[in-house]
Amino acid sequence: MAKVSTGGEHTIDSIDALEALYGPVNPNALIKEIDHISDHYRAFIEKSPFALVATVAEEGLDCSPRGDPPGFVRVVDEKTVVLPDRRGNNRLDTLKNIVRDPRISLLFLVPGVGETLRINGTATLSTDPELCASFEMQGKLPRCVIVISVGSVYFQCQKALVRSKLWDPDVQIERKELPSTGTMLQAMAEGFDGKAYDDEYPERLKKTMY
Repeated sequence: MAKVSTGGEHTIDSIDALEALYGPVNPNALIKEIDHISDHYRAFIEKSPFALVATVAEEGLDCSPRGDPPGFVRVVDEKTVVLPDRRGNNRLDTLKNIVRDPRISLLFLVPGVGETLRINGTATLSTDPELCASFEMQGKLPRCVIVISVGSVYFQCQKALVRSKLWDPDVQIERKELPSTGTMLQAMAEGFDGKAYDDEYPERLKKTMY
């Protein structure tokens, strides 16, 4: 494995140096970025069952996975989308960041599709009863809904997903090849029963999905 060094002559520490290394931007990479949700971009969002949500605040960064049936990120109009905050572990990393700093970025994936789609904008949290009720699933409502004002939207080409073979079933690995959640927790918390945690998880997942 190559040695990793920081600082010194091999560190890129200016925009000029970065642009000199990579050369001019591809014009198509600029054309694709717009300040609203076009009909084409809307179609992509409405087919997506999964998105990564990135937020930032003084206390730190966060990037969280969000998923639900396709269209769970609802397009209200060309400048607004809304996302239900489903039940989780109550760390609230994403929500705490939004309260402190409204900047947000979403990356949408569609199974089997190579392109991804990004939305950058600002967000607020809403507990409006009617809005929350519109996202009811299995009789459960989200505690709040993330309301996102769109600043920019653009798609990303297929290269990353093609290189990773993300949708190729031939490269999928068995879950047992990696340590289980219980195993990892047991290694970090003395006295934690990892096997019991893993054994109980399937039933717990059913009860806490929403």
